[in-house]
Amino acid sequence: MTFRHEPEPPGPLPAHVDAGLLSPVRAGTPVEAAVGDTAWLQAMLDAEAALARAQARCGTVPARAAAYITAAARAELLDVRELALAARETANPVVGLVKALTAVVAERSPAAAEYVHRGSTSQDVLDTGAMLVAQRALRLTVADLRAVAAALADLAATHRDTVMAGRTLALHAVPTTFGLKAAGWRQLVLDAAERLDRVARGGLPVSLGGAAGTLAGYLQYAGEDADPAAVLDELGAAFADETGLAVPALPWHALRTPVADLGAALAHTAGALGKIAADVLVLTRTEVGEVAEPAVAGRGASSAMPHKRNPVLATMIRSASVQVPALAAVLTQCLVTEDERSAGMWHAEWQPLREALRLTGGAAHTAVELVRGLTVRPERMRANLEATGGQLVSERVSAVLAPRIGKTAAKELLTQASLLAATTGRPLADVLAELPQLAGALSRGEAAALLDPDGYTGVAGPLVDRALTAPGRVRAAAP
Repeated sequence: MTFRHEPEPPGPLPAHVDAGLLSPVRAGTPVEAAVGDTAWLQAMLDAEAALARAQARCGTVPARAAAYITAAARAELLDVRELALAARETANPVVGLVKALTAVVAERSPAAAEYVHRGSTSQDVLDTGAMLVAQRALRLTVADLRAVAAALADLAATHRDTVMAGRTLALHAVPTTFGLKAAGWRQLVLDAAERLDRVARGGLPVSLGGAAGTLAGYLQYAGEDADPAAVLDELGAAFADETGLAVPALPWHALRTPVADLGAALAHTAGALGKIAADVLVLTRTEVGEVAEPAVAGRGASSAMPHKRNPVLATMIRSASVQVPALAAVLTQCLVTEDERSAGMWHAEWQPLREALRLTGGAAHTAVELVRGLTVRPERMRANLEATGGQLVSERVSAVLAPRIGKTAAKELLTQASLLAATTGRPLADVLAELPQLAGALSRGEAAALLDPDGYTGVAGPLVDRALTAPGRVRAAAP
């Protein structure tokens, strides 16, 4: 194993680097750098350094040795590609990392090199590194979710009473407001942020188990007279304090709840953002045209059709929302581990976890731009409300007629009248005014008033008010 003391000079990316060509939703976003190979390497080095400092606090590693190890634990001093290739011989990157880190430390202090990875095992380092990567990625993602929620609150307040067609099963149903739709989007985002924040604050633990989850190596190096319970409590607390992670109840080499929970929270977040994207994609269709993505020169251009400006932000967000649940399913499957250390199940987590983190983080970052710059077109909403000639409010007329002519008769009559209005292209109010069954029961003027969509939005306005005045539930992610 070799290492280098200076980073490679800038230039074309090596063929093995994933530059995000096939994943534009995360390309160039802050979370991409936070979960890349170099970030992952640095997180594992941070775990090694934190462990050495924790052991120094417990008196099992000299403080000077821990300082040398910490100073040497820098990703730029190692060759991440060589570590990746070396991992093929050991099925994980930590073995090569420990060898390379030990060599760097030995150059500075041969005595300190003896304390690298003292009593530890590969899974302790990689799992703790994974939790550090997740913590840093979640911090970015939660911040973006808070920004999305704030922008949606503005949209909901501005369009509290902007009437639009509510759609169910792809068809016009009854009127709603765009403010209520935006408030619904915001609620999903707040729910997602709360879940991620909860995971970040207490669900990301250090991994401290030793070779088979008994901490035997750590206890051995603590000395023959060491109290096992004290070693367990003191070392675990010190390691957690050094990393900013939580103390687990038990070593979790084969108890993969932290990763499964993280995957579930990421899947929910991607889905929440995907709901926004799906709605935007429907509302931005040419024949609907009720919203439009922020206009940026050159964005959304078609390779073949000059007239098109495609909704690329919503498209990218939706692509992430489809992928992340599948990745989370892999993480859930990895709960089914055998023995005290799994062959293959643990290894199967790494790439899906990284991809879920960066896709979700990329989607959240993209959603900030989408909702902040979303163009809302009330005039198109009004035109679409009028497209069915009042049929959108037939439910209201049926409810008014029920006590006059009977509930069943009212529903049947409105069903027949709506069908006639649709086939003839006439306003529903005109059709109703000509029905002999309604003579004396419903005037033309009353029918027209009842079919005004502005008068049938229920409690949409108060619902928006309640959503926007509810106490905030999203706190900052753990530092």
